[in-house]
Amino acid sequence: MALTAQRRRLEIIMSNMANINTTRTPEGGPYRRRDVVFASRDMGFAELMGNPLGAGARGVEVSEIVADPAPPLLKFDPNHPDADPSGYVQLPNINAVEETVNLISAARSFQASVTAINAAKEMLQRSLDILR
Repeated sequence: MALTAQRRRLEIIMSNMANINTTRTPEGGPYRRRDVVFASRDMGFAELMGNPLGAGARGVEVSEIVADPAPPLLKFDPNHPDADPSGYVQLPNINAVEETVNLISAARSFQASVTAINAAKEMLQRSLDILR
């Protein structure tokens, strides 16, 4: 679950960065920055490992994807095709540095989840080796 949630977060961050200069969308206006909202989820150990020992473990999932309510940035560029009569263009309110930090955080969370899964697999394998 955590891997799926962080992968979705990475996709949203990359979409934000890819649309940092998008001034026109099908909904109208500039691209709106998006963010994921995580929610905890009851997840038994049985669901993860096929063993009923750890019922009560908690997982994480993406509960929704929300658009940033911040107003768009205004840039004076009278030659831009999307400029208003005053010469201002509405640009997405996306901070590349903030998105980069979010990207690093999501990637490290993904990596930590992979490490936890590998550790659990290793413990199970050692347990099976003891039983032989």
